[in-house]
Amino acid sequence: MISKSIKAALLCSIVLFASCKKDEKQSENKEETTTMSDNVLLQEWTGPYEGVPAFDKMNVADIKEAVEKGMELNLAEIDVIANNTEPATFENTIVAMEASGKTLGDVFTYYGILSSNMSSPEFREIQGELAPKLSEFSSKISQNSKLFQRIKTVYDASQKTPLEAEAQRVVELTYKSFEMNGANLDDAKKERYAEINKELSSLYNDFSDHVLHDEENYVTYLTKDQLNGLSEGFVKSAAKIATDKGQDGKYAITNTRSSMDPFLTYSTERELRKQVWTNYYSRGDNGDEFDNNDLIAKILKLRRERVELLGYDNYAQWRLQDRMAKTPENAMALMNAVWPAAIGRVAEEVADMQTVANELGDNITIEPWDYRYYAEKVRKKKYDLDSDEVKQYLQLDKLTQALFFTAGELFNFAFTPVEEGKVPVFHEDVKVWEVTDKDSGKHIGLWYLDPYARQGKRSGAWATTYRSYTSFEGVTNVLASNNSNFVKPAPGEAVLVSWDDATTFFHEFGHALHFFSANVKYPTLNGGVRDYTEFQSQLLERWLSTDKVINQFLVHNKTGEPIPASLVAKIKKASTFNQGFGTTEYLASALMDMKLHLADPEGIDIDKFERETLAELKMPKELPMRHRTPHFGHVFSGEGYATAYYGYMWADVLTADASEAFAEAPGGFYDKDVAAKLVKYLFAPRNAMDPAEAYRLFRGRDAKIEALMRDRGFPVTTTK
Repeated sequence: MISKSIKAALLCSIVLFASCKKDEKQSENKEETTTMSDNVLLQEWTGPYEGVPAFDKMNVADIKEAVEKGMELNLAEIDVIANNTEPATFENTIVAMEASGKTLGDVFTYYGILSSNMSSPEFREIQGELAPKLSEFSSKISQNSKLFQRIKTVYDASQKTPLEAEAQRVVELTYKSFEMNGANLDDAKKERYAEINKELSSLYNDFSDHVLHDEENYVTYLTKDQLNGLSEGFVKSAAKIATDKGQDGKYAITNTRSSMDPFLTYSTERELRKQVWTNYYSRGDNGDEFDNNDLIAKILKLRRERVELLGYDNYAQWRLQDRMAKTPENAMALMNAVWPAAIGRVAEEVADMQTVANELGDNITIEPWDYRYYAEKVRKKKYDLDSDEVKQYLQLDKLTQALFFTAGELFNFAFTPVEEGKVPVFHEDVKVWEVTDKDSGKHIGLWYLDPYARQGKRSGAWATTYRSYTSFEGVTNVLASNNSNFVKPAPGEAVLVSWDDATTFFHEFGHALHFFSANVKYPTLNGGVRDYTEFQSQLLERWLSTDKVINQFLVHNKTGEPIPASLVAKIKKASTFNQGFGTTEYLASALMDMKLHLADPEGIDIDKFERETLAELKMPKELPMRHRTPHFGHVFSGEGYATAYYGYMWADVLTADASEAFAEAPGGFYDKDVAAKLVKYLFAPRNAMDPAEAYRLFRGRDAKIEALMRDRGFPVTTTK
């Protein structure tokens, strides 16, 4: 998620942006910018809905000039704040910082689209040039001694005479961010700190480019006689992708999860399953110029050196101090509490799969490329549940309506399609809806949906904002987007997705609802605590399996008939099926992330470390980590999830516990009183209050891990 007013101190070597409205000075800067340049990316957003990005006029050739000019303008604003001769106050220092960076923030909306949704070799070259410049820019703010002294003056005063709650929170977050990013270092250490950030920024960029290269260039092409087991819709889509890639008459399995996963689940061609599996899990690890192992070793070494300048023993210790977990020991304790049950369940799942394989006369031993295939057969045998049958009732357009229904019931939001052409989009596949309050009709914002995979779009699913809610200079509306990688169907065909993909669709929409629900004054408060911000989106996943959603929106794509009650019963009965696989592949990645950053990075051999760590964990040989180290973009294409991938599990404890609050309520998952508390305490405040306190206000107590164990069907033991 990219926010918009530059807060260089928030993350070292990663520039975050938070939305805010311009002040008089910024308006002058904006006018100066637009008169001196015809660069569309530097121009103020115009049009309806308080102004929207001019995505239809976006050009890669404009991005370098726009970013450089945006940085220049932002640094000028910061210099004015830092050199103010008046005594430092909350208004002339903190509020002034909150109001800064509007032009650059707007530019980075375009930058984010060109990076994540519409990447090209031309853009990636420019991105590589800009990475070290952005790092230098960040350091010029976070290491500005005069600026930090003013921040410290305001902070010290607030400790004696606290400000109102949101102002106090902004002061403390700002001060802590600068402190964590080297503001208290001497000049020599500051210089080295900045050098490290600059080098890391280039390494992160290279890491991402390498993974994207392997995703784009390792494609498996099938002939007609190699399609056994695959659904008609998948085959048609694979044919279209192959044609688009100049391989007419063949069928393309791309090197992305959305293509790989269904192929491994249904293809009867074991050798091809192995090939597709190997391509996917070898991204960034092919021993060529795009191999990431050496890059990772350099990243780990530089991260350790940087935090040692600040007096910390390791990167994890530094990173987790302002997270809910607080320490790596606490994060590890949670993961270690769940790990034995997870791998124990995998052993049971593998035994079930081997039994099925033996019964079928398949003379094999279960390997990683067999797991999904035989798990599906076990699902049919144990629960009489066919994933492909379920898929016939999971249409993307109907699921989108289910999202809107859920938002209406819990948040009182209404979603209305915006007339095509009224709001500029960056690709013809992108659709836009207006979000309003159901009762009053009050405008809240716009929701953009970019659903399909394509060349140049990064894999996975994510949510982002182009403008966030704030009120410190007048109320702003929210421009938010969801981005998926569903395989685009052949013309006239419905987009059918798996239950897992439908769950992810709800998950990412949870982030969007978090944006639309925000009720905070200052841009900084739109930021999040990494092991908490996934909680709200994980919680929203639960509404997919509620009766109201199932009964209204799960209808057959051909007949229009509602999903049979008997099939629903099977889905619910199988709700904890394959939890060994899901939990273990995730936890292995989370544990690897933490252990890599706790280890001595000097001379580290990444491939060897991965193998030895998995062996120590007794990782089942029948499945891989969800993200192997050489393509672990969460952790090595930036720092957002570095030593924080455990946060999904931390958030899932909150999710399971909060779900039980709904389940116990008179109105169940649509209970109005619990929903009101959900919005008031867990969605609207964003980072305006401490997450642990916010959860206690919602639940009346802290969350309990036992809820997670029950949720996954694991043995429950009382654990702190």
